[in-house]
Amino acid sequence: MSPEAYLEMAETEARHWWFRGRRDVVRTVLRRLTLPPRACTRVLEIGSGTGGNFDMLTEFGCVSGVEMDKTARDLAAKKTGGRFDVRAGRCPDDLPFDRERFDLVCFFDSLEHIADDVGSLARMRDILAPGGTVVATVPAYQWLWSAHDVFLHHHRRYSRKSLIASVKAAGYRVESITYFNALLLPLLIAVRIMDRQLRRNRSTGNAVPSSALNESLYRIFSVERHWISRGALPCGVSLLVVLKAEKASQ
Repeated sequence: MSPEAYLEMAETEARHWWFRGRRDVVRTVLRRLTLPPRACTRVLEIGSGTGGNFDMLTEFGCVSGVEMDKTARDLAAKKTGGRFDVRAGRCPDDLPFDRERFDLVCFFDSLEHIADDVGSLARMRDILAPGGTVVATVPAYQWLWSAHDVFLHHHRRYSRKSLIASVKAAGYRVESITYFNALLLPLLIAVRIMDRQLRRNRSTGNAVPSSALNESLYRIFSVERHWISRGALPCGVSLLVVLKAEKASQ
């Protein structure tokens, strides 16, 4: 991402409705996983940015991160008081922790930033503990591509079909997959249509809206955690997938 995006993320991700809502949805999914006891579980976030997910992930184990951008790593260290082991790295070829094994590897809206998404997912198999799990969230629908994706240095958006194809090519089986942020999808579609009609080609970034609007959007988004705990949603602004590595053929 651009340095401006990291600075904005560090400032807003604790308060912004989107980051808060996504953490609620992800937390609900992670609580349903079968993981080792918390004291024994090792968690790795790939593309950990400015550290906004670390405190949430500590509910599940000992958390480490990989982040290619020095600005983001410095912001994460400052924000978290240096409590987490965040190392420089880049997927798929420059991955630290190569001698360690993790029970849970997370890509929270980072896979779309990586040119070789299949190769990066495949590389995670080398550091997964036996029975380990990969959880990823990604933006949905290429037809929603906008200046915001350009601002964030995305390579792609995904459909359910394209995401499944990528993870299977990397050697995983899909344990579960769902769209999410479904209730706000019509609003985003309307915004994208308006942007195109007005030929607006600027990202609005992740500025926090007014307190009342921010809280309303958060409550709408967050309520989906209850639905996802019961089954998959058929559409949404984002996708979430839970993966297990396929066993090597004998």
